[in-house]
Amino acid sequence: MNKIILILSSLILGGCLGMPKNVQPVTGFELDRYLGKWYEIARLDHSFERGLSKVTAEYTLKSDGGVSVINQGFSESNNEWKEAEGKAYFVNETTSAYLKVSFFGPFYGSYIVFDLDQENYQYAFVSGPDTDYLWLLSRTPNVNPKIISKFVKMSTERGFNTDNLIYVKH
Repeated sequence: MNKIILILSSLILGGCLGMPKNVQPVTGFELDRYLGKWYEIARLDHSFERGLSKVTAEYTLKSDGGVSVINQGFSESNNEWKEAEGKAYFVNETTSAYLKVSFFGPFYGSYIVFDLDQENYQYAFVSGPDTDYLWLLSRTPNVNPKIISKFVKMSTERGFNTDNLIYVKH
């Protein structure tokens, strides 16, 4: 019985660390350059951000080598700011943009940067464990339409339903 519980626990706790079939993490990733504030430009809908505008993510280095994550967004319907604190750690080597992130205790989900402005770290295309999770992040609240077109094209090619993208108001 203990073996069954251990196996089920492992599956549940590790079950969200998948990667969509056609998504590969950026290599040559430099965490120090990625840290700081990012604006959410576009996303697929999910319950934990539903109805939020002005969404940002702030990444800072933790003393244990992980990353502190603070996501913030404004709920127009409740006329209030919502905030979620999390933590992230590299799944493999620190030069591969594949991290596991947790906002809920021991439960982790995948955070995969699959495209990045590697010259200036001004935009990032991010996937979750499957094609239901997708974000376009930018250092500024507005991006060049060419970046959005590239995001839509690359995401569509990887199996994401970009017809359902939400473009975030800032």
